[in-house]
Amino acid sequence: MEKLVKKNTEQEPEFMANTLRIASLAADRKAVDVKAFDVRELTALVDSFVLCSASSEPHFKAIYNAILEGMKEVGVQPLRCEGEFSGRWLLLDYGTIFVHIFREEAREFYDLDGLWGDAPPVDLDLDL
Repeated sequence: MEKLVKKNTEQEPEFMANTLRIASLAADRKAVDVKAFDVRELTALVDSFVLCSASSEPHFKAIYNAILEGMKEVGVQPLRCEGEFSGRWLLLDYGTIFVHIFREEAREFYDLDGLWGDAPPVDLDLDL
């Protein structure tokens, strides 16, 4: 008979490693104000949001490309990407993680930090 093992609820959730990797990739490209929220208790859409800002269009592209390439290295592709470099906001949908890359003024305008402020922040432990 197969032995039943109680699931360890103390383990880090599966999506967390990718959330931390995405935040680190953004920070490596000097993204501004990198934050992540654990939104599992607030929405059924995703497990976490990663938010960051860019100061210019080249900076915007560098952050976006670093995340795409860095996640590709570990075999993770986005399900889809929305937005344009000439726009104010890019979204990368990794299934359990939404990555929002904003131009600074758009982040302030849309205020996702405030909208999802009830969600527990993820400790990113970034050396900024």
